[in-house]
Amino acid sequence: MKDRFLLGPLALVGLMLAGCSAPKAVTPTLVLPVPMQVSYESELGIARLGQMINAPGLTPEQRAELFFQRGVVFDRVGLRAMARLDFNRALRERPDFADAYNLNGVYLTQNQEFDEAYEAFDSALELAPDYRYANLNRGIALYYGGRPGLAARDLRVFLEEDPSDPYRLLWWYLAREKVDPESAREELEAHLLRHGTDEWAWDIVNVYLGRISDEQLLNRIAEESQDNQQLAEMLCEAYFYLAKQAQRNGQPEQAEVYFKLALATNIYDFVEHRYSLLELDLIGQQARLKR
Repeated sequence: MKDRFLLGPLALVGLMLAGCSAPKAVTPTLVLPVPMQVSYESELGIARLGQMINAPGLTPEQRAELFFQRGVVFDRVGLRAMARLDFNRALRERPDFADAYNLNGVYLTQNQEFDEAYEAFDSALELAPDYRYANLNRGIALYYGGRPGLAARDLRVFLEEDPSDPYRLLWWYLAREKVDPESAREELEAHLLRHGTDEWAWDIVNVYLGRISDEQLLNRIAEESQDNQQLAEMLCEAYFYLAKQAQRNGQPEQAEVYFKLALATNIYDFVEHRYSLLELDLIGQQARLKR
């Protein structure tokens, strides 16, 4: 039996903040995983890397790589302050470390330090011009920094590297629709026709186009996930994009719940988890401004 629980519409209302009005749309039945926990392998990896970093005779390049690898593990288990510290240590040891600039830029984006984030991604791309994940992350930074036109350019570059990836398409679409909603929708439909498959994530695109409901997507995830980890990963992704759709549909309370559900999976190193936290920070800032 797979580890999942189903909550009906009334249960979702109970999850909302007290005093929030009900969302305009019909609330779907929710699918929830058991939140992922830190693995023994990750804890052991952190300890081993710490021992290796302190070994004598390392070159700066070797020490930079070890700091970077430990930072990646810290990031995977949600220890973000420790991860960022290690990425900065890696850059001090090796100032031409494109991977470290890229991940440092992700953290700067999450902290809404956008100018510094742009500089970090620019550095990564100067060092490695074909580093497409730096295009993705710079595009996301530009999107949250209020520059959707520039964001769409970077995200188009990332999409063109693999047009069969629905997640690349969704990020491009989120930026593109801020510039020209009608054209963005037409291009989204055309791209789906050319590149869409039966992979479950393409159903997120179908939700955006109004062809299926949130509940149909979540039911498919519940049916197709093979274990709790896969369920948590799929739901982390799905709830983030459903939250963005709810925002676009003028359903802020439902969007907030979806972002919280994405965070509750504990899939810390997924893009969707990272930016669910940023989205909730932005929601909180807007609420404070209205007081």
